[in-house]
Amino acid sequence: MVRAAELLLAERPDVEFHFLGAESPGGLGAGSFPGSFESTGQVDGSELLAGHATVSALERGVAMAMAGEVGALVTGPVSKPALHAAGARYPGQTEFLRDRTGVQRVGMLMAAESSRAGVPLRILLVTTHLPLREVPAALTEATIISQVELLHESLLGGWKIAAPRIALCALNPHASDGGLFGDEEARVMVPAVAALRSRGLIVEGPFPADTVFHRLLRGEADAVAVPYHDVGMAVFKTLAFGAGVNVTLGLPFVRTSPDHGTAFDLAGTGRADPTSALEALRLALRITEAGQAEGPLPATAR
Repeated sequence: MVRAAELLLAERPDVEFHFLGAESPGGLGAGSFPGSFESTGQVDGSELLAGHATVSALERGVAMAMAGEVGALVTGPVSKPALHAAGARYPGQTEFLRDRTGVQRVGMLMAAESSRAGVPLRILLVTTHLPLREVPAALTEATIISQVELLHESLLGGWKIAAPRIALCALNPHASDGGLFGDEEARVMVPAVAALRSRGLIVEGPFPADTVFHRLLRGEADAVAVPYHDVGMAVFKTLAFGAGVNVTLGLPFVRTSPDHGTAFDLAGTGRADPTSALEALRLALRITEAGQAEGPLPATAR
């Protein structure tokens, strides 16, 4: 994250950073952290102190963003076992931020301004960190409508797309092939699409998972909404690994994060690739500036 900030500062020296973590990198901004790590000489993802440090940094970042002290929050990857050890029993940062800000709904959008396919990628996960067996019950008409509305609003505001085109990915093989392989498409997805279209949104589908992404690559859609985590993430990371960004929709402030995990095996080696973190900073800045003509610029929490 520090290297990514250095690279962004070379592009935009007007950006002010507030690093929130166990230490403050010299020369990059104001450090703020209520405690400190005891050095063990090893990186342990389940370490209780690491979990408390993560929670403290996130809570401070939320407080600063909610108070308008910063324009955006960019978070580094976190260890979920460490979060749980510290008492924050959330499946990820997205749900943590939802509860800390008091909002009713959030969305998880994976975005890459460049990809191996040569086009931007925007993939919304309608359901996120759930066991696969729980997805059908969670995939309700109301959930699809709510999530696609969040996506539509984000494309309008953050990306300045005047008339966003959204494709909905089916849950079952071949979009159930007329009911042969399930009924979620006819029972849940088709009514959700009809309701969204009645509200003026440009939404098509549901399309089979093996063809829907071609619509995105051919420029026939601005984003794809997928029913569960892996059907979207497999495509996204294949085409944009190392350059993708996780954007949380529905918060009262901009939040982005790199698309990769903690990679503890690379910590302290100098071999970690800063590209995804740099893209997270760039996108946070872009969305922030799209939503406000002037004001504070991004902060990072790590």
